[in-house]
Amino acid sequence: MIEMMMVVAVVAVLALMALPSYQDRMLRTQVKEGQAMVEFVKQAVAVHYALKKTMPADNAAAGLPPEDRIVSTNVAKVTVAGGAVNIVYGNKANKAIAGKILTLRPAIVPDFPQVPIAWVCGKAKVPDKMTAQGANSTNIPAIATPLDCMGPAGS
Repeated sequence: MIEMMMVVAVVAVLALMALPSYQDRMLRTQVKEGQAMVEFVKQAVAVHYALKKTMPADNAAAGLPPEDRIVSTNVAKVTVAGGAVNIVYGNKANKAIAGKILTLRPAIVPDFPQVPIAWVCGKAKVPDKMTAQGANSTNIPAIATPLDCMGPAGS
């Protein structure tokens, strides 16, 4: 009987240790879903830049629907500002990221528009010899930030 109690206690401790890891993974999954959802927005920004050699000022300039019409299960709206794509989480998103923003900024090589755009996620480092466009409004908590969106030392 004591052995069974020990097994139950060990299983309970292991379950408690796994729970935070699972919750963090679920947060990152919701953030990643938002990133995947805005691929068409990034494409519209890239097309605008290729044609006009400037970044679109807003959703309308990029030929996109109004910000409150680009939504999904976990995304409340998507805005374009100076080429930067701001994903605002909401709707059914976890409360840790609801109302928070993840910014994807287009990075270009100035004076060479034929060079493909590189997208900089959140606080990630801008590639050498490239300049990021638009403001970075990222304010999602570090625990929810995908690894490719973290800056130096996981900021």
